[in-house]
Amino acid sequence: MNKKIKAIITGATGMVGEGVLHECLLHDDVEQVLVIGRKTCGVSHPKLKEIIHADFYDLSAIANQLSGYDACFFCLGVSSVGMKEADYYRLTYTLTMHVAQTLSQQNTGMTFCYVSGAYTDSTEKGKVMWARVKGKTENDLGKLSFKNVYNFRPGIIEPTKGLKNTLGFYKYLGWLIPITRIFTTVVSLKQVGLAMINAAGKGYEKQLLEVKDIVELSKL
Repeated sequence: MNKKIKAIITGATGMVGEGVLHECLLHDDVEQVLVIGRKTCGVSHPKLKEIIHADFYDLSAIANQLSGYDACFFCLGVSSVGMKEADYYRLTYTLTMHVAQTLSQQNTGMTFCYVSGAYTDSTEKGKVMWARVKGKTENDLGKLSFKNVYNFRPGIIEPTKGLKNTLGFYKYLGWLIPITRIFTTVVSLKQVGLAMINAAGKGYEKQLLEVKDIVELSKL
């Protein structure tokens, strides 16, 4: 890695975004981080700058502050549980694409890392609603003028100890993770963060990153 990374992070008040931010602030190859959020992430660090912005569907007021960055680690997302498809589509596809289009216009040569999900449907035609929407989002991100787009498909994520936005499931049932490893592949939040940093700085041969790819990329 020859160049220090300047990264934008969304979703830093969520579990994944907080974990990715944590790794970026620790990593010597990341020199600057810009967090964009609807509320403060509550973190103070010399590398960190924060923009509080309420409307992610209209970034025109802050667009001129989003240039000069090498990477976006897009960790913003919602659960599809109990949601109608139209609402989930707007909060997942429409919002993500609007942010991505704005960033691609502001940053020539940016790498965009998108947190998708295991079993995402790249055909966009399957029966599972969230998987279709995530699949369309992945596909259309690849059509934008980024240097690279990497779609991260983690399944079960082992949280980073000490962070405050760990989801309730992990707080109360985290003891099951060692058992879960016997039956399925688990990736740590630390590995997700390191893999994103390495994707931005070193690249990777695949655009769709399953758990085994995330683990491998985290070690580069």
